[in-house]
Amino acid sequence: MAQLFFKYGSMNSGKSIEILKVAHNYEEQNKPVLIFTSALDNRDEVGYVSSRIGLRRQAIPITESTDIFGMVQNQSPKPFCILVDECQFLSKSNILQLVRIVDELDVPVMGFGLKNDFRNDLFEGSRWMLVYADKIEEMKTICWFCERKATMNLRLKDGKPIYTGEQIAIGGNDSYVPVCRKCHIHPPVSQHH
Repeated sequence: MAQLFFKYGSMNSGKSIEILKVAHNYEEQNKPVLIFTSALDNRDEVGYVSSRIGLRRQAIPITESTDIFGMVQNQSPKPFCILVDECQFLSKSNILQLVRIVDELDVPVMGFGLKNDFRNDLFEGSRWMLVYADKIEEMKTICWFCERKATMNLRLKDGKPIYTGEQIAIGGNDSYVPVCRKCHIHPPVSQHH
């Protein structure tokens, strides 16, 4: 029975490298996969899954109007798994298509993304993945400033924390670092690496 998986983690928790690893493991056994990513993520190039350690791979970009279900349904041979990066940027309708892929096509879907934004609001895609996923798993990393587990993302601009602004700001001079709750509320920015 196929399932919908949601693997979430803060920035730098290894989400993209995990997708590339899972894809490699399937393909090594001659089991084709399809990799999707949000078209909003243009840090590297639209339609790529890129890991900070330098591995990258082409993926199908998803917009609000992408017929993900139709693409998967029309694949021949049928994919063994669907991998989706940057799930947080997907819409509710995108997530419902992933649900249909699992339930109607019996193809497992593994979605990866951030749970909460830098203001600690849930992203739309993450909210619906949390609602619909059969299995939810946290990918862990450590806080940028201390040794605690990072559960939040801090937006820095010119080395100073900011807590207001658009939910989605990709690239630019803003950078995001993984932080624990305590350091999100009181970041020791003087220690910034």
